[in-house]
Amino acid sequence: MWRDLFQRHGALIVLAAVVVAAGAGLDGFLTAGNLDNVAVGASFLAVIALGMTFVIVTGGIDLSVGTVFALAGVLAAWASQYGSAAALLVPLVVCGAIGALNGALIARAGLAPFIVTLASMLGSLGLMLAVSREGTVTHLVPDGLALTPLVHGRLLGLVGHPVLLVVVLFAAGGVVLGRTRWGQYVYAVGGNEQSAALMGVPVGGVKAAVYTLSGLCAGLAGTLNAVWLGSGVTIFGIGTELEAIAAVVIGGTLLTGGYGFVAGTLAGVLLLKVVQNVINAVGGLSSAYQEVVSGLFLVVVVLAQKWLSRPGAAAPTAPHGPSGPARTGAP
Repeated sequence: MWRDLFQRHGALIVLAAVVVAAGAGLDGFLTAGNLDNVAVGASFLAVIALGMTFVIVTGGIDLSVGTVFALAGVLAAWASQYGSAAALLVPLVVCGAIGALNGALIARAGLAPFIVTLASMLGSLGLMLAVSREGTVTHLVPDGLALTPLVHGRLLGLVGHPVLLVVVLFAAGGVVLGRTRWGQYVYAVGGNEQSAALMGVPVGGVKAAVYTLSGLCAGLAGTLNAVWLGSGVTIFGIGTELEAIAAVVIGGTLLTGGYGFVAGTLAGVLLLKVVQNVINAVGGLSSAYQEVVSGLFLVVVVLAQKWLSRPGAAAPTAPHGPSGPARTGAP
């Protein structure tokens, strides 16, 4: 039972320990202002990681989300001159189309996700540079844009709207992945694709859908980030895909697919951002240590997953819908 507890809630346990230690050792860490900064800063990565969770549960990977995130910001800033609807719809349509193309090539053409999404990453980068005319900052977002209150507003003056949006999206994602038949199809595809097909699971459709969802999530995150910054910034997507993958895996989702849950992903995102905040608060430490610590967390978690999945270790099973092999699981 303790193995299952670590698999499901390991990131949350470590997050709680880090918060307690930082609160005791750093002045100002537990202030409302600092915690709000951490939460809002984590919200954009969390939206990307939500889509990545569905992809990794199927046993895939999406390397394009970083550049798609940056592309969405540039497109949102460019389209904002035509109003809020255009600023929201243009990046979502383009980024959703990129995700759908990824899914079609992977599901229908049988190409490897690594190769397809790497090609999409390069293509999105080229498109972003073309739209931005190879500039770093492009197209300022008008102050009067209707989307601005959605991003900069606060509920009762306390909780930022991006944080509330993340709560809503993760709640919906948790219900879809853990409590619907389609969510069980996602687990089944990641657990054993051949067995899932024999059970009548539309494997190709599931794969196409999760990559489309990943593109839409990256597009939404990029749009919100552009409104938050007030402009499209091309360098903001660099390495974001690696952070998203790290957060998903740290949250307990297996890279081999078949097991994972969105609550763990949210805990993984918060853990990474809290650690970065702690490192920034310690004046003697370089910000370069953020990446070192993130990498160490990832290695430790993957080693723990390998140890937990060794012969004789208890494996989680799917309690709802079509069940896959022994390691297929749902929260």
